[in-house]
Amino acid sequence: MAKGDTILPHRHRRDQLVYASEGVMTVVTQSGAFIVPPERAVWMPGGTEHRIEAKGDLSMRTLYIEPDAVRGLPQEVCVLQMSPLMRQLILEAVEAPQVYAVDGPEERLMRVILDKIVALPTAPLNLPIPSDRRLRKITEGLMLDPADRRNLADWASEAGASERTLARLFLAETKMSFRAWRQQLRLMRALEMLAADVQVTTVALDLGYESLSAFTAMFRRAFGVPPTRYFDDARSSRAEI
Repeated sequence: MAKGDTILPHRHRRDQLVYASEGVMTVVTQSGAFIVPPERAVWMPGGTEHRIEAKGDLSMRTLYIEPDAVRGLPQEVCVLQMSPLMRQLILEAVEAPQVYAVDGPEERLMRVILDKIVALPTAPLNLPIPSDRRLRKITEGLMLDPADRRNLADWASEAGASERTLARLFLAETKMSFRAWRQQLRLMRALEMLAADVQVTTVALDLGYESLSAFTAMFRRAFGVPPTRYFDDARSSRAEI
């Protein structure tokens, strides 16, 4: 997929594992948005309506899995961390014929993949979307302008609820505080912008950070590396396979 391409909302009967081998995609469902950087995958249970947006040139591989194929598969949409072994298994699986012999090498490969999926750790790369109309005024405003620095007290009159009520609703509907939700939004938007080759300084300022160092510190806390190295590390990981 090329930068800016979108796969319109759709759903599949079977569970789906979509692996981003290169580029960044955003997967949007009714429950929220999920950012999928390189070397991650998004898991979607069967029947989940979703759309996929390419934030840069995107290469992905997809596996379709029967919901009852193995016990322990994720029951909700989530982003999964890929191990080097899992990446190689997926690349081999997509080359296998769609129909293969039971107890043959392809079937054994698929069984290994199923066991590995169950054990994969999740990555906190989702942004829950609240249903309460008062919260939606806030979250939709921030998605349009992530640099908006207003706090909940500032939003209260516009949203039509007290600061205390809004804080309680954020925790109840997103399992996150307002500040944590806004930071998660900025992190996800940062990955999208970096994938589109936007300069790091521009990303920092556009997202409302007072300095490049403040943005870099936040990014490093979340991902373990500075923004200038994030995609370089993903490319290095692929080269080691």
